[in-house]
Amino acid sequence: MHVGINMEFVRSEDKSFEAGISCASELGYRYVEPMVHNGRELLSEAGYFHSFSMDNDPLEMKDVLDRHGLRASGLSAHCPLMRPEIAVPYIEKAIRFAAVIGAAAVNTDEGVRPEWLDDEQCFQVMRYTLRKVLQIAERYGICVAIEPHQSITTTTEGLLRIVNLVPSPMLKVNYDTGNAYLGGADPYEGLRAVMDKLVHLHAKDISINQAATDKGKLTGTPVGCACGEGVIEWERVIAILQAGGYDGVLSVECGTRRQAASSLAYLEGLLKRQTTATLGK
Repeated sequence: MHVGINMEFVRSEDKSFEAGISCASELGYRYVEPMVHNGRELLSEAGYFHSFSMDNDPLEMKDVLDRHGLRASGLSAHCPLMRPEIAVPYIEKAIRFAAVIGAAAVNTDEGVRPEWLDDEQCFQVMRYTLRKVLQIAERYGICVAIEPHQSITTTTEGLLRIVNLVPSPMLKVNYDTGNAYLGGADPYEGLRAVMDKLVHLHAKDISINQAATDKGKLTGTPVGCACGEGVIEWERVIAILQAGGYDGVLSVECGTRRQAASSLAYLEGLLKRQTTATLGK
């Protein structure tokens, strides 16, 4: 297993994509999770935001990653699965982009539920969207990873129902420990339940203060606190991952440079100690 970083950690600094990549490299990360968008966006164009337009050549992103010695663990490409007119072209484009930069997965979620869809229609529409985009995913060898982040995936049952809508080897899970916790799910039982589908993991911790005020009230949160400073028991998380044979990336989702540095030191220390303990048995 490796520790990576989601680029949200530089959002509060108003940095460009390359400035964020450079910062991640300087902190000691070797994997990053870039965020992409369609079209042109003022803040990114001006160098004040870390998102990268998919209208640009994907090799431009790869050149930036290569310059700083980094690899992409996944591509943050969230788009509403219940809006196929938006999601199908967006996710298909993200899949092709991910294939060029060498990312294993496109991370997304079901999106905000349109009020005009009833309970069963939601899944019918998502099945259509997933069946369409997974044709491209299978062709390119890129996973479409569903993240717990909205009203349906808040529960482990809802997450599993979505990732089993289409029988494809490329339909996977990007598990987010912090979102699952805030949504009221047991993040450890939830992680165990999706281990056979897990391709990417958001290592998101939740501060004690936020846990006290928001647990059971939110379906997710943009960033967490530093790993090891909140309520998530990372020893348990890593033990579950090791038992399940996970060999991917733990992509830290935090809000500041300090939290990113602290999370890397903490998680790498845990991984080293628990791997040593396992080998010693």
